[in-house]
Amino acid sequence: MVAYALAVAAAVGVVALAAILFRKLGSEDRDPGGPSVSHAGAMLSALFLLAFAIAIIVPWTSSDSARQNTQAESSAAVEAYWAAAGLPESSRDLVRDGLRDYVRAVVDDEWALMAQGRLDPVGGERLDALRTQVAQVRATVDAVADTQGKVLDHIGDLAAARAQRAADAATTPPPGLLVLTALTGVVVVLFPFMAGARPRGAAVVPLLALAGMLGFGIYLTWDIMRVFDGPLAVGPEAFRAALQEFARISSGV
Repeated sequence: MVAYALAVAAAVGVVALAAILFRKLGSEDRDPGGPSVSHAGAMLSALFLLAFAIAIIVPWTSSDSARQNTQAESSAAVEAYWAAAGLPESSRDLVRDGLRDYVRAVVDDEWALMAQGRLDPVGGERLDALRTQVAQVRATVDAVADTQGKVLDHIGDLAAARAQRAADAATTPPPGLLVLTALTGVVVVLFPFMAGARPRGAAVVPLLALAGMLGFGIYLTWDIMRVFDGPLAVGPEAFRAALQEFARISSGV
């Protein structure tokens, strides 16, 4: 924050110094439509558009990435469920029950927490218990040992995807970006008055429309900041599909 304040102060100081050094050169510019105001207005508009675009694009990109990561995690769970078929029957049922409980807990318990930017640590404990359970299976033949290795690999993929989901849940645009978007939006709305113009009558209507749309746009940037909350929120559809796949696999294997 101190660095931001110093940067602003330095920029303002440059303008003040330039005004002093060049005060005797050229002509005064008091016209609200003059070159100084036109230049500043164009640059402020460009700055607002840049900040607004970044504030929209970053959450949108993060949401798309998070959706792909949830697909990867649910796919890893399904692959582990399939691979468990080659384990001894007692171990197979325990592993499959563990996978089913994990995915159901993600949907029922953990998803609401992700809107707050965090995961339930119990989910990680469930995966650790699953990994230990599979590692303790006694492989009496090579086929079982091979299956055991495959299941452990899929659980490892599941854990890696879970870690990525934790990172996605905590991802937000830089806090200063939203402040910059709001600040430049306010300045853009008030700029004609700051430049000395005093619009009256119908001339006020476009300013009111601009203020309304900018306000809505700034609210939208705040509303979509979190990947698992708001209009762009990623839902647990991939995990619900995995539960359906578990049921289909169990009915055939």
